[in-house]
Amino acid sequence: MTLGLLALQFLLCAVLIAVAGYVLCQSADRIAKATGLTGGWIGLALLATVTSLPELASGISAVTVIDAPNLAVGNALGACVFNLVFLVVIDALQPHQPIYRHASAAHLLSAAFGVVMLGFVAMSLLLPAATPAMLHLGLYSPVLLALYLLALRSVFAHEQALRSQPDAEAEPGPAPALGRQWSRFGVAALMVLAAGSWLPSIADQLAQAMGWSRSFVGTLFMALVTTLPEIAVTLSALRLRALDMAIGNLLGSNLFNVTILAIDDIFYTRGPLLADVSPVHAGTAVAAVVMSGLVMIGLVMRPQGRALRFLSWVSVGLLATYLLNAALVFLHGGA
Repeated sequence: MTLGLLALQFLLCAVLIAVAGYVLCQSADRIAKATGLTGGWIGLALLATVTSLPELASGISAVTVIDAPNLAVGNALGACVFNLVFLVVIDALQPHQPIYRHASAAHLLSAAFGVVMLGFVAMSLLLPAATPAMLHLGLYSPVLLALYLLALRSVFAHEQALRSQPDAEAEPGPAPALGRQWSRFGVAALMVLAAGSWLPSIADQLAQAMGWSRSFVGTLFMALVTTLPEIAVTLSALRLRALDMAIGNLLGSNLFNVTILAIDDIFYTRGPLLADVSPVHAGTAVAAVVMSGLVMIGLVMRPQGRALRFLSWVSVGLLATYLLNAALVFLHGGA
């Protein structure tokens, strides 16, 4: 297949995912208002799960159909660092103060769980031979699944404790309207899943045509496209002035993306998934840990000024870490 045709298919996937992501955000915002749930929780649990469907579909397809574990792991971890660097864009779009001045403190808990989960992944990548295994699964897989469920429960309880009174806009809406929003949400989710399933084979052929490693293509290019729902949802949430929904979606997507590695491990039957990939992915996991730590510092210190004209010093650190990781994967990506 020619490079031009591959690029056209890649672009079509991107358009489908972006359109579906916009519909997802509109429906989720109306569901939040009708059910009385907070925007942060909707972003973390509902939007983050659905907008991460491309990573899930791509990862399963990569390890089962084309036998490309580096593509699957690179995509999941690359999506994590891309979600975090997109906070730089959100920060730049805020005209007066950094986003950390107005974000809910509940996001600290989401970021902290992300650090713990990514830390387990980094250790498993750095010490593959020492990683305990059960059947063909690494011991990290059940740990990641348990941590994800604990994170959802903990963040929900924490947000409820922080709320002094119910939102005035959070009155339950009429059942027929809510039903229509769930239907729209479901159709958009299926569109995201279908486009995400198509991506791995295109990305793999693109890697071969360009002579790039699968680790590099998965971490940068495929991760960029599969995070388009998060981008579309985040920008739509900002348009609706739902900052916490935007941040919750990105941080929640990271939690789900790390959990996807455990799901991929189930489908990868040759042994523990993280023991059979390039060690360069450990650098991506560590970069995501560093970036999550910077976000936590920003949520605690609440910076007021800008280090550059449009960015806070937290955003400068996020951008620098992302570029450093991209260079590392490009230079030492392996197969």
